[in-house]
Amino acid sequence: MAKPLTYGSYLRVDELLALQSPRSRGDDEKPEHDELLFIVIHQVYELWFHQILHELDFVQTLLRAGDSARAGHTLRRILTILKTIVSQIDVLETMTPLEFASFRSFLDSASGFQSAQFREIEFALGRKREAMLRHFAPEPAAVERLTRRYHTPTLWDAFLHYLHQAGYAIPADQLQRDVTQSLLPNEAVQAVLIEVYRTNPALRAICERLVDLDEGFQEWRYRHLKMVERTIGARPGTGGSPGAAYLATTMQALFPDLWVIRSML
Repeated sequence: MAKPLTYGSYLRVDELLALQSPRSRGDDEKPEHDELLFIVIHQVYELWFHQILHELDFVQTLLRAGDSARAGHTLRRILTILKTIVSQIDVLETMTPLEFASFRSFLDSASGFQSAQFREIEFALGRKREAMLRHFAPEPAAVERLTRRYHTPTLWDAFLHYLHQAGYAIPADQLQRDVTQSLLPNEAVQAVLIEVYRTNPALRAICERLVDLDEGFQEWRYRHLKMVERTIGARPGTGGSPGAAYLATTMQALFPDLWVIRSML
């Protein structure tokens, strides 16, 4: 007879709690106290990244189907998740520079720069760089996932098709653009967006949710940057990554056309 399903067995809690494996050893041969917090925070980030990717794929399907209501609802869910992961930085910032230094050397070459799921999110949102694939060469499964994302249309591409299906004159070169390239401003798309904002409240609401998403993502980047500066200053990141200097270069708009039109309305 099969065992009854319980809270613990459904969520596989015992297995989940066995996934935290501190590497540090203090003077008493026990792991440094703060390493557990560091591991838990980053594992939770990866779980939220997994959910964000799940929702980004779904919202693209909804946009291509012209389902404005559910697309708007799903975008709001992604925004709420973003606010949650930003708030987790508050917890991480309870760790002082000295507390982080107590176990940092045990992290060896591991770095948040190596989060394949975060790079997948960037690709899904239109920030694509083929060079990024080379950073994951030691992880074939990650390279496979990232390569698939690299060649897959982005959220912005789904949005342009959504506008096209709604009767707006999106240029053919934008509907058929090379989806491996990062997004660039386009004056013809901006003209359509201005028309949408002035005449179509329902579609304008979707535009504003995308602006919210863009702003939320930039907020995450800013808080991440300040947390790194607060913890290690201007020193290189863990594993030799560029640290704060690199993070400062990433704070750019995801959907530039939605920002450019602000001065035209």
